[in-house]
Amino acid sequence: MKMIMAKAQEAIDAYLLVRSLQKRFVDKLDELSAKLGKNKKFKEVIWLRENGTCGGGSRFEARDEVLFNTASVNVSQVHYDEIPNKNLQSATAISTIIHPKNPNVPSIHIHISLTALRDGNSYWRVMADLNPSIKNDEDKKIFDDCLEEISKENYEEGKKQGEKYFFIPSLNRHRGVSHFYLENYKTKDKQRDSSFALEFGKAVIDTYIDIIANAFKTRQTFSVQDIKKQLDYHTLYLFQVLTLDRGTTSGLLIHNQNDIGIMGSLPKFINKKLLESWIIKMQTPQDELLKNIINNIDNNGVINTQTKEKLAQIVRNHYKCYPDALKYQASGTVIPNTVNNHIK
Repeated sequence: MKMIMAKAQEAIDAYLLVRSLQKRFVDKLDELSAKLGKNKKFKEVIWLRENGTCGGGSRFEARDEVLFNTASVNVSQVHYDEIPNKNLQSATAISTIIHPKNPNVPSIHIHISLTALRDGNSYWRVMADLNPSIKNDEDKKIFDDCLEEISKENYEEGKKQGEKYFFIPSLNRHRGVSHFYLENYKTKDKQRDSSFALEFGKAVIDTYIDIIANAFKTRQTFSVQDIKKQLDYHTLYLFQVLTLDRGTTSGLLIHNQNDIGIMGSLPKFINKKLLESWIIKMQTPQDELLKNIINNIDNNGVINTQTKEKLAQIVRNHYKCYPDALKYQASGTVIPNTVNNHIK
């Protein structure tokens, strides 16, 4: 069934914006595959919400296993045009994670979304963070400089919220080295806000492509120790996503029609023994969540499609059983009302 897009002009414009960013990113990643990899383009996968009547989404998944461990560039739009009693009119987003195969090439996460409420109010969520398995000071500086230049007067607030959001209290460390997050971002000028979201996305995408293109060319050799560092970092990434990431949890609680897409941020392999060692660092009932996650990952640490489906259900069931545990989820200075927007 065909996906029915939202009717309101603001939602239509937001959808065109995130689709343009998706195309920009995928085209540039495909170019890298043609020049440096196996020349295998990203493959599009479509999913539907309520058979398409409430929207859905499109994700492009990497097929070039020479360049990418896993990579997904997702666009979605969920709307309730036909359900007038909902507070939420529409939610439109691009959310992407790229995990290169080479441990010397950093991962990236980008999320840009517009939430439009039925009362006419709307706001943006703007996020970007650089996630290297092996730190490189030059990459960090380039990325930091990009964030500061494109966000201007929003930089300090975005950095502050980002460093709060991506901090992992139980391990006393951050996920990643450069973080930016604006929650509930809006001014009195909606067109200016939209332009900022677009230009931010373009700048971060282009900067990341420059960083990894250089890294793929100049850091071609790596050791067994480097691969081990990447495996451990990917374990940390999965840990943060499944036990702390509010966006991931909200998506899973709202519906179960895009679980594989939502789990697209997970790397292909993790260090299960390392993950097990963190159980004692967890508060109750989050230790139970981590135990259930570990019990559903094979001893070889492979995260395949079937594992992703099981992990999605584990996270969903945990917060349905322990709704108060949502207080342990990551946040910036503002906690979004994402789940309630879709329910009420």
